[in-house]
Amino acid sequence: MLPKKTTLTIGVFGAIMLLLELTKLARPFTLEAVVDFRPRQMPTQLVLPLPRNTAVTPTDLAPNDPNLIDEHDALKPFFQALWRTESKQAGAVTRILHYGDSPVTADSITADVRSLMQETFGDAGHGFVLIAKPWAWYGHRGVDVSGKEWRIEAATQSHASDGFHGLGGVNFQGSAGASSHIVLKEHHETMEVEYLRQPGGGLLKIIAGGQTIGEIDTGGADKQSGFQTILLPAGTRVIDLIVESGSVRLFGVSFERNGPGVVYNSLGLNGGQVQAVVRYFEKKQWAEQLQHQKPDLVVVNYGTNESIFASYIERYYSDELREVIRRIKAAVPKASVLVMSPMDKGEMKAPHGTIPTIPRLVDIQRRIAAETGCAFFNTFQGMGGEGTMARWYESQPRMVNADFTHPLPEGARRVGVLLFQALEGNYRQFKAKQTQRLAQQTTVGRTEP
Repeated sequence: MLPKKTTLTIGVFGAIMLLLELTKLARPFTLEAVVDFRPRQMPTQLVLPLPRNTAVTPTDLAPNDPNLIDEHDALKPFFQALWRTESKQAGAVTRILHYGDSPVTADSITADVRSLMQETFGDAGHGFVLIAKPWAWYGHRGVDVSGKEWRIEAATQSHASDGFHGLGGVNFQGSAGASSHIVLKEHHETMEVEYLRQPGGGLLKIIAGGQTIGEIDTGGADKQSGFQTILLPAGTRVIDLIVESGSVRLFGVSFERNGPGVVYNSLGLNGGQVQAVVRYFEKKQWAEQLQHQKPDLVVVNYGTNESIFASYIERYYSDELREVIRRIKAAVPKASVLVMSPMDKGEMKAPHGTIPTIPRLVDIQRRIAAETGCAFFNTFQGMGGEGTMARWYESQPRMVNADFTHPLPEGARRVGVLLFQALEGNYRQFKAKQTQRLAQQTTVGRTEP
């Protein structure tokens, strides 16, 4: 017999070792795991199905982020789509259209939002790209495009006389020999070609890996939007579009993967303004393009170019912003609409303070968003308010160009993160409130044994 104290010590030691072994089987035992105070997300498999008739009150949707204002629950359809996507329902793809000006032409800001959205909710593909570069700096992260022998007509510049500019606001017209070369960083399952069917329309050939994978006859009795989906062979990275004969008008191509996941379409126009949409986008054709996309969220992100015209802002801007929103809501009434304010814009003369029209534009946008039942994101305030571009220019790394207007990669990333965090935070609150409400409804309806 061992002494009582020795026996007790051995017993305690054995119990501790057994506990540690059981803990290792369950999960790695680390100090970080013990002192992790981050809130846990609800497991996907525990998400309750969202009834179509579920009501959401303004109190439930009180914003986590003060820069995202949603007085009329405008983001509810978007959040419902995200919930279906996050729940991994078969084919549940959440589609976002982000219209913006020159930074968005380079997929600036939008590339970071897309990346964060897809990391969180799943990657259903890159989405829309133009088939050539209307501007030297045009580009999309993960997709390289180049073209030759196209006549390019952007709505903000040498716009098409009939106003047919497709989804992205740019018309490409070419005859035999015109071509586009597209390189994908990652494989996608499908490519959709967006074109104009028209009298005398020509033949377009699609080639991948040296093989023809599709042909599109763009001829038709009348002018109307055309869409052709092409299945991409496994491993496709390089695609060529070639006009074989006749005259072909293209608007762009979209790349997707099978859902669930998010498709975040970056739709930038150099010099983009609401007046370009009102005056140079043919209403019926643009409506067809929007309807075909079936978006869950449309972001209207203009204002920087308008800011240099103080008289226009006071006399016309409000009505033209209302008209753009009206057209979107008429075309896709089930979609959420988010008005996203411009960033700060600094004076060229030192000390490079904010130009006076930017705060004025932000106030108008916030008011119009509330009046028209849209959500509003205050980019200007979120990034730091007055004088931000001056501070960004002096920061290390520098976050804005010497024009105190166009963000450099780090500045664009910061704005993209701000938008994502605001949307994702409000979505989590919406989901938690809905889950709690559904659980309460289930409890009330349950009969005691």
